[in-house]
Parts: sequence; C-alpha cells; structure tokens
Amino acid sequence: MNHKPKLWTKDFLMVSTSNFLLFISFYMLMVTLAIYSIKEFHASQSEAGLASSIFVLGAVIVRPIAGKVIETVGKKNLLLFGLVLFLIMMLLYFLVNSLPLLLLIRFIHGFAFGISTTATGTIAANIIPVVRRGEGMGYFATSMNLAMAIGPFLGLVISQKFDDFMIFVATTTFSVIALVSTIFLHVPKEEKAARNIQMKSGLRFSDFFEKSTFPIAILVVICGFVYSSILSFLTAYAIEIDLVDAASFFFVMYAFFLLLSRPVTGRLFDVKGENAVIYPSLVLFGVGLIILSQAHHGISLLIAGAVIGIGFGTFQSSAQTVAINEAASHRMGLATSTFFVFYDFGIGVGPFLLGFILPLTGFRELYVGMAVIVFLGILIYYVVHGKKAAVRQREKVA
Repeated sequence: MNHKPKLWTKDFLMVSTSNFLLFISFYMLMVTLAIYSIKEFHASQSEAGLASSIFVLGAVIVRPIAGKVIETVGKKNLLLFGLVLFLIMMLLYFLVNSLPLLLLIRFIHGFAFGISTTATGTIAANIIPVVRRGEGMGYFATSMNLAMAIGPFLGLVISQKFDDFMIFVATTTFSVIALVSTIFLHVPKEEKAARNIQMKSGLRFSDFFEKSTFPIAILVVICGFVYSSILSFLTAYAIEIDLVDAASFFFVMYAFFLLLSRPVTGRLFDVKGENAVIYPSLVLFGVGLIILSQAHHGISLLIAGAVIGIGFGTFQSSAQTVAINEAASHRMGLATSTFFVFYDFGIGVGPFLLGFILPLTGFRELYVGMAVIVFLGILIYYVVHGKKAAVRQREKVA
C-alpha cells in the first residue's frame, strides 16, 4: 500500500500558527488604524489612509531583501528576527503621541511583517513533502484567508466595545504567541552547495527577484488589484445598497467556503496539476464578482462571498504553489518574496487607482468591470503558464 508522507507535523502546525497570528494582527490594525488616527491625531482622510497603507509599502520594499538573505542567514533566524522586530513595533504603539511617529512605526512594522511572512512562506514550502505541496500550501494559505475573515471582524468588535488601546493589547498578545511558537520550530537544513550558490556576492537583479515567478506573478498582480476593490469598497457599497448587516458576514462566508473546498482543491492540484484548479478558480472569481455587482438582497451578497472565497482563495494559494514549484529549491525564498511583492503591489495600488474610476462608474459597474478583468485573466493565464503546464501534465501522465 502506498503511504503518503505526513503533512500535519508539529512544525507545519507551528509555522501556520505563526503566519495566522501575523496576518490577523495585520488585518486588525488595517481596519482600525485609519479611524484611530482621525480620532487621536485629527488626521485627514488621506493621512488616515496613509496610516493603513504605509505598512504595505514597508512590506513590499523589504521582501526582495528578505528573499535574498534568507538562505544566507537561515530561514528560522530570519523569522525570529522578523518576529522580534514585529513585537517591538507592537509595543511602541502604546507610546505613540503624534501622527508622524505613528507613520514611522507603521512603516517599520511593515518591514517586520514583510520579513516574517517571507520566512513563514519559505519554511512552509520547505517542510511540506513535495508530492503533497499543492495540498499543503493550500492549507498553509488558509491561515492567511482565515485571518482575512477573523481579523477585520475582531478589530471592529474590539474598537466598538473597548478603548482603542485594547486593539494593541490583543495584537501584542498574538505577536508574543507567534514568537514563542517559532522558538520550538525545527526547519530542515538546506544543502550546503545550494546555499553557496545563493551567497555569491554582487548586486544583480536576480539576487532580489526570482525570474521563474514572473509569468504567474503577472496574473497575481491583476487578481490582487481586482480583489482590492472588495477589500476597500465593500463597506461603502453595502451602505449604498442597504446591506450592511449581510456585509459584515461576507468574509466569514469567504473563509468558511474556502475552508470547505480546501481538501478537494489541494489534492486535485497534486494529482491533476495546476490547470485543473486554476481555470475553475478564475471562472468562480469572475462569477462571484458578477453576483456581487447585482446584489439586492443579503443572501446574494453572502453567496458572492462564498463563490469569491472558493475562487480567489483557491487561485491565491495555487499561484503561490506554482511560484515555488517553478523555482530551484535554494531559490524558494526569493520565489516567495517575488510572489508577495506582486500580490502586495496589486492590493496596495488598487484602492488608489480605483478611487479615480469609482466616481465615474458607481459600485455595480465597477464590480462588473472587475469581473471582465478576471475573465481576461483566464486568457492571460493560458498564455503565461497554462499552455506550458498542460504539456507538462500530458508528459507526466504518458
């Protein structure tokens, strides 16, 4: 009987937990800091927006550097450094007394987040058995998706019921748990020869970015851009169509149905290849956006959340697995950081650009437009990766 190598090891659970706690802190602060900075420091709307987004900028800037040094300093060492810096920045929020200081802390905090999440993604890819990588990376990515549902929900509940500083108490607690669980983490050692390749000196483009990630990253930046329209404007859209109560459960449906689909999509990826998962996930993402654009009742908004959860959530983890599979083993860290640079860029630049388009289109037309972009993305995927993946899969079967 053919035994599959074990996926749910102590180390896999610990790195997933650390990742979950990092992302939940990120989302909790993302939804509450704009309001906090207006209330505490009388920030303007644009300054309040900057307090949220400067964090992502810090993460984007540091990721290529983290990807370059990860094999040199060691994956676990880099993660511990990132988590210690993350915790220090969390503690500094308690001392903030001006908006410029808050912006500085947010920027460095983004650095710590970028370093830590580059390390967790690389460690997870390293721990997961190769034959179960699609399934394993799917479950690992679920730690981000769950945080995306729970973080904003928790953040808003705490800010409504308690003083603002309780947000920082909660996120600091999460930082401590993430750090403690990492101390006991065992990371497989990289081959010496592979590490030496990575350590060659010089400042080439390939030292900071993994070229093999670029084809799938084109689609990642497009889908991240589209998804940012939901992250940024869902609340405003729900107010306009009078479905605020249903909107608060949108991300809960997103996470629940994504979790439900995970065992099937992950195994399908490993057995049938990425095309069997990515094409349907892009179709579902597009269909979910159309349902969202036409929502007139709470139930249709929740159905949109479920369909987008399976669609975008599955695409995101599958694309990350593709990025890692395309790279040489000693460049997994760079592949992970390159993937997230593109993803973060799409998520970060989206609200800014869509803010100009929204007054011209309105919400419903905006989401129809986003669906069209996703359907065009199916064609782009075929050109940049799908065609090659299909040939590879046929050869594997033959």
